[in-house]
Amino acid sequence: MIPAFLLILSAIVYRIVTALFVPSDSIGLHNFAPLAAIALCAAAYLPARYKFTVPMLAMLISDVVLNIHYGFSMLSPFVLSHYVAFAMIGCLGFLLHGRASLKTLLPASLAASLIFYVVTNTVSWLFDPAYVKSFAGFIQAQTTGHPAYAATPTWMFFRNSVVSDVLFTALFVLCMHLGRSTPRLPAAAAVPRPA
Repeated sequence: MIPAFLLILSAIVYRIVTALFVPSDSIGLHNFAPLAAIALCAAAYLPARYKFTVPMLAMLISDVVLNIHYGFSMLSPFVLSHYVAFAMIGCLGFLLHGRASLKTLLPASLAASLIFYVVTNTVSWLFDPAYVKSFAGFIQAQTTGHPAYAATPTWMFFRNSVVSDVLFTALFVLCMHLGRSTPRLPAAAAVPRPA
């Protein structure tokens, strides 16, 4: 479990560093973050008291740092939509508790990407005045995105989320398996007895 907690700590640092030091025109790293994978895998693997608290705490710590830097409100519907999406992703991971493996978690990470994408873009459509409040505006929010950012359509963010969610889910599963100790035979049982 220690490698998994180290991965979570690394995720906090990664999210802060990439947000503060990667140029904003670097399309390849937008939404390339480990937090959805951590929400999914923590709920699938960690003990009950850590399932939701650890990923939400990781999100909160990095959000506090980033929102202070950017002057963004923690109570903004856009920020709160991330917590709602991650809670839903955590519930998906919770359903996989006891069956957590690459075989179950990699497809779930694709679902997690979709959940995050739809929830956050729907909230943007609802609260951002740049979107027309019609079905066409909803489709725009889900596909091309905000008119002011036409060079980076929302599907590119989704693509990056899918890649990062699959990658970081695989890393988390690997960390969980590295963290488990293999059972060893007692010394007396390991030495063959003479006949």
